[in-house]
Amino acid sequence: MSVPRPLADIAFDGLELELPTPADTEALGERIGAELSAGDVVLLSGPLGAGKTVLARGIGRGLGVLGAITSPTFVLAREHPPAPGGRGVTLVHVDAYRLGGRAELDDLDLDTDLREAAVVVEWGEGLAEALAGRHLLVRLRRRDDDSRVATVVRVGPS
Repeated sequence: MSVPRPLADIAFDGLELELPTPADTEALGERIGAELSAGDVVLLSGPLGAGKTVLARGIGRGLGVLGAITSPTFVLAREHPPAPGGRGVTLVHVDAYRLGGRAELDDLDLDTDLREAAVVVEWGEGLAEALAGRHLLVRLRRRDDDSRVATVVRVGPS
């Protein structure tokens, strides 16, 4: 039995990537999603309009899940099951923007989801790091010309 190396193989760790269009942001997400396994956690950070949900949509496409990936701001979390013929990994997409702190995040019981799902948390930096011993942090920023810049960092043991 091979031991999965989730997040360890993401080749752009530590790089700053220019994303001129939303399609480029989504393509980055797709590359990330193609590497994820159940138990992986991805934290998305950046101001409003930075492209966090667009990146999450790409992650969903890379994982091959069902359902439209939209901002879960008002429902806090959405579960997207794997599509038939997909990779078999569920995506749990969380928006921590409205959460009041770690206790409210704990109430979502995401650690249970980690057994069979990859978890993506928008607004997760500074709040959701404890979900897993290692995670991927993607910091997005929006430039004045509407392009984006992403910094991708693998956090925790390899």
